[in-house]
Amino acid sequence: MATNAEPQIGTQVRDDAPQDMGDLRRTKYCGELSVKDAGSRVVLMGWVNRHRDFGDLIFIDLRDRTGIVQVVCESGGSREAFERAKRVKPEYVLAVVGTCQKRAPGKENPNMATGEVEVIASEIRILNAAKTPPFPIRDEAEADETLRLKYRYLDLRRLPMQRNLELRHKASMVIRNYLSSRGFWEIETPMMTRSTPEGARDYLVPSRLEPGKFYALAQSPQLFKQLLMVSGIDRYFQLARCFRDEDLRADRQPEFTQIDIEMSFVDEEMIFELVEGMVRALWKEVLGVELATPFPRITYREAIARYGSDKPDTRFGMEIRDITDVVKNSNFGVFRDTAASGGTVSAICVPGYAKATRHELDSLSLRAKALGAKGLVFISYLSGEVRSAVKKYLSEAEMTGIKDATGAKEGDLVVIAAGPIDLTVSVLGRIRLDLGARLGLIPEGRYNFLWVTQFPLLARNQETGEWEAAHHPFTSPVLEDIEGQDFSDEAKARIRARSYDLVLNGVELASGSIRIHRRDLQEKVFSLLGLSPEEAREKFGFLLDAFEYGAPPHGGIAFGLDRFVMMMAGASTIRDVIAFPKTARAACLLTDAPSRVREEQLRELGISVTKDKALVSGENSDQNDR
Repeated sequence: MATNAEPQIGTQVRDDAPQDMGDLRRTKYCGELSVKDAGSRVVLMGWVNRHRDFGDLIFIDLRDRTGIVQVVCESGGSREAFERAKRVKPEYVLAVVGTCQKRAPGKENPNMATGEVEVIASEIRILNAAKTPPFPIRDEAEADETLRLKYRYLDLRRLPMQRNLELRHKASMVIRNYLSSRGFWEIETPMMTRSTPEGARDYLVPSRLEPGKFYALAQSPQLFKQLLMVSGIDRYFQLARCFRDEDLRADRQPEFTQIDIEMSFVDEEMIFELVEGMVRALWKEVLGVELATPFPRITYREAIARYGSDKPDTRFGMEIRDITDVVKNSNFGVFRDTAASGGTVSAICVPGYAKATRHELDSLSLRAKALGAKGLVFISYLSGEVRSAVKKYLSEAEMTGIKDATGAKEGDLVVIAAGPIDLTVSVLGRIRLDLGARLGLIPEGRYNFLWVTQFPLLARNQETGEWEAAHHPFTSPVLEDIEGQDFSDEAKARIRARSYDLVLNGVELASGSIRIHRRDLQEKVFSLLGLSPEEAREKFGFLLDAFEYGAPPHGGIAFGLDRFVMMMAGASTIRDVIAFPKTARAACLLTDAPSRVREEQLRELGISVTKDKALVSGENSDQNDR
């Protein structure tokens, strides 16, 4: 028995057999039509975004990647087109032949770019039918992200997603044109290379021809771009695919694209100038925004002291102030003892927040404790009074000193933390960002770029306690910091690197450094990292050998293209600017990767797969055998 009910997901669509395009050729994209096209014959092709049947009049909103236009079918026009228009449903693929005309006065739609015109259809061809989608194809993402990723090809039909991919394309073209015009060559480097210690875990690729040996998918082109400099290439760039097996978050993926740049015979100033010019070109050509250069600069140590972060958001104030000297002799034991032990007493001033409720202050204290602090102290300046639980322990001079140091005024709240320096400023930095967002202190539509320079060369691994490269082991140290040093732990902590990050609104966009180009200096840095000469030779012998054949001074920088475009698009996650991203568990819901492979494939590679005990016992049954 025939039915007019909508087809359900997974059911067969019943309709007329789809037609061919035949001799039809698209003359216009939907979103391109305007009043200048009025009176002209057009051929459109796209998807049914919306269908409205008013009996003698049918409206179809036809959509392609450029936008949406209204198609009108009248019962008094082509009977075949009218009957076919009655049968179409959302997401049907159509070819429409008709005449573009200006809408009647008062019938314009100001919410559509094509809202001044419509197309009177004389012919409609159904090129393909469609099942009812599992979620509406609308600008707003109304479906759960898991469902959107499973049906990514439908999610990508939404115009905001297509705008993101278009923006990514335009940004890539501007980058290529800008760098090419400045003498750079785009050169591809291997994706499969040898495994080297670069911070994250490698994705390994077994070799069939040499059983038991593996390639690693490149975490970055770092070593190859340095070798290109030794080769005399002088100026190289690449939009490089990179792979890292690490824990994921909103702005991180297991495979990503890097804008990779390397130059010979340069110093930091030359790299800053090049990058600032490229970013200016991007913002102007893609977003229509003029940026002022040069960008401000701040050292790593200053960034940590003032903002509690090496990627500070400078769109608002509330900078951290060190008040240790003001309260070091205080009768309040926490302040006094912290100062005596070499810690810090630091504060931020929150403008207009003196009226915060007890619940709001308790919430801040709980947040600070969750971040590792022991608690917070509050001082409020309200109605001409100074209110604080520790007021009785502080002298008038100390209270005045705190107010002067923080710049507090009537109506403000001062938030104080005490403890080890790194932890304390980090906690206040996170509190600063939380309050800035909650109180609406962070202005929208502002692009605050910032260079952060002179990072530490070395950092301690929090799990092993061993020294490792803070950036990567090929970063040049500031030479004066390693000359004549005994390299005690204290001395290692003070060594500065010739490294730099480009930060935008609290997000790290790019990271780079001046590289080591001498074998003796590279071997010295390897020794600081605990690599024996034999280990260094085994892992990096080809690079050390290359340095002995006249390696030029060189340096570079790498942008995460996905993160870059995310910031330009105003998206909240890089998954919205990648066509086919992975989940937080590095899974592709569309293709169901990773997946098991056939036993024959494993035997060819000489690989034996064992099962985790937890899997055998029935736990974590959603994971693949490994």
